[in-house]
Amino acid sequence: MKNSTALRILLVVVNLTIVWSLQSLLPQKILAAGGGWWHTSGSQILDDSGHTVKIAGINWFGLETGSFAPHGLWARGYKDMMDQMKSLGFNTIRLPFSNQALNNGSTPNGIDYSKNADLQGLSPLQIMDKVVAYAGQIGLKVILDQHRPDSSGQSALWYSSSLSESKWMSDWQMLAQRYANNSTVIGMDLHNEPHDNACWGCGDPSTDWQAAATKAGNAILSVNPNVLIMVEGVQAYNNNWYWWGGNLMGVKDHPITLSVPGRLVYSVHDYPSSVNNQPWFSDPSYPNNLSSLWDSMWGYIVKNNAAPVWVGEFGTKLETTSDQQWIDALVSYLKGTQTSWTYWCWNPNSGDTGGILADDWQTVNQAKMQKLQPIEAALPMTADPVAVNAVVAPVTPTPTSAPVPMAVSQISPTPTPTTAANNQASSAGDINIWWPVNNATVSGLQPFKAQLPNGSSNNETMYWQVDGGQLNSMYENNTDAPHEEAPVDVSSWKWRGNGPYHVNFVVKNNQGNMVAQKSSDINVVH
Repeated sequence: MKNSTALRILLVVVNLTIVWSLQSLLPQKILAAGGGWWHTSGSQILDDSGHTVKIAGINWFGLETGSFAPHGLWARGYKDMMDQMKSLGFNTIRLPFSNQALNNGSTPNGIDYSKNADLQGLSPLQIMDKVVAYAGQIGLKVILDQHRPDSSGQSALWYSSSLSESKWMSDWQMLAQRYANNSTVIGMDLHNEPHDNACWGCGDPSTDWQAAATKAGNAILSVNPNVLIMVEGVQAYNNNWYWWGGNLMGVKDHPITLSVPGRLVYSVHDYPSSVNNQPWFSDPSYPNNLSSLWDSMWGYIVKNNAAPVWVGEFGTKLETTSDQQWIDALVSYLKGTQTSWTYWCWNPNSGDTGGILADDWQTVNQAKMQKLQPIEAALPMTADPVAVNAVVAPVTPTPTSAPVPMAVSQISPTPTPTTAANNQASSAGDINIWWPVNNATVSGLQPFKAQLPNGSSNNETMYWQVDGGQLNSMYENNTDAPHEEAPVDVSSWKWRGNGPYHVNFVVKNNQGNMVAQKSSDINVVH
């Protein structure tokens, strides 16, 4: 009996020795989600034990809209959805918010409290606390994303008519202090998709995003020196145009240096032709031209081991061959460079991309998950994953003759319940809504029509949006009387049955500042 026991022990020891020996020969593994605070070294992100980690996450929007809460809470419990995110292999949530959501008086709505009882009576900020707390409980990390100054839409610059630069910075410092002792909040994405006149290193304090990001990053680090500072790119540098927030060519000439080393992560967004048909999608060499394009815009930073880059948004409905070629090429590039990412998005109600979930907020889009499988977090990493010794400078593409506009990759549509003030204009000028009027019942293709406060103006542009989502431009029509018009197909508006749906008309001036808005609530017959 003793000999048998001794033999079994010997076999166990031998087996363990073989396993340990084999493991020492295997490539280093990137951990799904490392512990404690994260920091950077070269192009890598490391956990508090020095292990290489990778952000492999998902965007979950809603807090930045008029719902003032993550979307889908009308259909499911937030913990249930976060458990599902975890089970699908995501290790991080990028959580968009608006500064308006942080203000007193912003009331969460669109929540079924029978499914989310512990959210009853909470403010948007307290709901953020709940999401962060449960993420920490189940081992997810969270990146906070200042997505909008207010619920009406994105802004090109980090400040707007409704948000001063000082308030933008003080809000970030407040959040940094709030989560200073909670390493679940691993990063702060300073401003979503700088574009238009946002520049990189141009020296104009009113538009220089590189300077503003440096100032805000240092302000955050003065409160919490442990958190990662995520800095997105701009739209154009030296007349080379790219996606909103996706151009980091200027880093070569004007890198960001923060007061605390090892805290900077650059970030970009990238989308397919279905979002906006950019020139490179019609290049004869497409999709083989994409790798060199990404090298020039942001990949050189990783390949030169200068800093990590995180692709904070990318997504597609996978409905076209071009889109499928794009995501295959991007996934291959991300895998080859071990670049961090968060997919856009969890929500099915993203007009440009759809979501990981179907319209029932439950069923998983397996085709999308299959596309992402090669870059899930626990991937083998070669000893030299990014050819650090090969210095790659930005490749300067042929400048475009004019700015390449980016179709707003933000959500469309997104649910927002009605309020008593829906039909009140937000400024002295009053928008005259011709169609759809309040309480209208509509179906199919509809001509949305409204008049500018002053009838017609070359200095103002009108947009429509549904339920606080994407701003969609309208065109001028002088039939009957000068007005703005847009054909809108409402047949796909199914996320809240027959409604009501909240249609908002927004007027902005040439500086991009909102000067008026007015809304109507409509029902949709399918």
